[in-house]
Amino acid sequence: MKLAIAVSFIVCAATAAAQQARPSDNSRGWDPAAAAAYLDARMDLWFANGTKLKTGDTQTACVSCHAGLAYALSRPVLRRVMHADAPSTQEARLIDDTTRRVETYNTHQVLYDFNERRQIESRGTEAVLNAVILASADAAMNLRESSAPTKKALARLWETQRADGRWDWLEFGLEPWETTEAAYHGATFAAFAAGTAPGQHDAVATAGIDRLRAYLSSNYQAQHLYNRTWALLASTRLKRVVTDAQRDALIDDLVRAQRDDGGWSLEAMGPWKWSKTAPPVKSPGDLDASLLTRSDGYATGLVVYTLKQAGIAPGHAAIRKGVRWLETNQRAIPVPDVPGRAWHAHSLNYDREHGGEKGEPWRRLFMSDTATAFAILALGDDYKDPGVVGP
Repeated sequence: MKLAIAVSFIVCAATAAAQQARPSDNSRGWDPAAAAAYLDARMDLWFANGTKLKTGDTQTACVSCHAGLAYALSRPVLRRVMHADAPSTQEARLIDDTTRRVETYNTHQVLYDFNERRQIESRGTEAVLNAVILASADAAMNLRESSAPTKKALARLWETQRADGRWDWLEFGLEPWETTEAAYHGATFAAFAAGTAPGQHDAVATAGIDRLRAYLSSNYQAQHLYNRTWALLASTRLKRVVTDAQRDALIDDLVRAQRDDGGWSLEAMGPWKWSKTAPPVKSPGDLDASLLTRSDGYATGLVVYTLKQAGIAPGHAAIRKGVRWLETNQRAIPVPDVPGRAWHAHSLNYDREHGGEKGEPWRRLFMSDTATAFAILALGDDYKDPGVVGP
């Protein structure tokens, strides 16, 4: 009953107050209100079009790395920048849906249930994503102890952890989130959740964290630049995921990977294998190399945010150039009925920019959803309310 009351309060408060934000201030070099309009509209589309899963007596839309997870991480930052007094309606719904998934773990419909392998992968993947979303929500509310739903999500996280320290992860040969290499990426998500959750870890969690650190550490050197960047980001939440020497070497690699225009390219953070173990290693669909080799919002936002979180001074040349790229590349989306302004990124798997069955507007913008979320994280990371006094 307390949970239902709390969720109801969040939704009501969101409806009444989410729009009570100060007018957009473009003097900062980017438009938070336009970014909010884009992300909120895209989240509404995900709720409408995402796969529906039986959850208790109702249904919820499945969560995803490019939609739900990215939105959950970025929307509280955007809210703070805009001086909003309550979560957006979409943010409140995402928390509510995730909470209901956590409360029905033993009975709800899994993400993919058409064979035993997919069921196992689905349980592991969702356990990680739910923990990230709820732990991040608690942290955004400055809770000193994890909420009851987050504690349950974390308990499920450790229940589903494999003996080798990672989680069974969905594998469809799609980069960067659904490949065999993405199992490492999923483990960095888990580390991020464990390090973000407020309060103390119990004995079960401590043992799980030890296994997780061992897995991430022993497999770190074999990872591509993208996975290593996520390992560094996770280490800003959970200590000792990477060593000081690995941190310094990775920062050097990221600086070298920066393009002349100040941005980074996700394609260049590979190599990408699409779960292939032998040549020819290529994407499942045709790609437009002229788009993928450009700087994009996801890679640039991820790298700038990670460097800032890792303690690199905002005045560092790589960060200054990256921030400048982000400030000058928020744009209107040339897709009908998509409001606001966003940052672009492109699929590593299919050319979605030139129509066809893979290029319809909804799926075409999945990578731009993530790009916009991480651009916000990068740009809002050093934001301070003028009324706040202190370091």
